[in-house]
Amino acid sequence: MREPPPSPVDAHSDAFLTRLMRDQLKLSIACALCFAVALVALPLMNYFQPEFMAQRVFGFTLTWLILGVLFFPFVWIISFVFIQRSIALENAEAKAAQDGQSK
Repeated sequence: MREPPPSPVDAHSDAFLTRLMRDQLKLSIACALCFAVALVALPLMNYFQPEFMAQRVFGFTLTWLILGVLFFPFVWIISFVFIQRSIALENAEAKAAQDGQSK
């Protein structure tokens, strides 16, 4: 018995939205893990490598340079990557749905 051909994916269908939300969830988890690793790494480095973290760089200890100067741009970079990849996911899904409708 032959299986029917797959039906085109509507951009507003549950399958489309489910796939998009699943992909965006993976992206969100990856970005959150990146943030969490950075958040946990600083206290761990201070605990296990206090001499290294006490080094002076540009007048700051390395701890304060990371926490006070570099952490904010790091969060902005994570946000930028999240937004760009999220938009790319949406565009790819919309294109796939549009290609499915035109066939």
